[in-house]
Amino acid sequence: MSIVIYIAVMAGVTYLIRMIPFAAFRRQIKSRFFRSFLYYVPYAVLTAMTIPAIFYSTGSMISAAFGTAVAVLLAYFDMPLIVVALAASAAAFAAGLII
Repeated sequence: MSIVIYIAVMAGVTYLIRMIPFAAFRRQIKSRFFRSFLYYVPYAVLTAMTIPAIFYSTGSMISAAFGTAVAVLLAYFDMPLIVVALAASAAAFAAGLII
């Protein structure tokens, strides 16, 4: 019976998180500052979740740093996502073998 309560609470919380913005902001947001803030929130959240995962995904912080550096460099030069991901993985793997 407790699992049903857990699922009901989880569903309620998930529903509230998604429904509150619709209820609170019925009209278009006019504030330029608030609109720009909301524009960058997904990127900030994704970065906050991804960066720690990158540095703790390998056994060594140094190999993770090499992979991250390669990824940032290739992304700066507008390489395709698959190229960035494969090159960063290869760089982290090679650095792990060397170190």
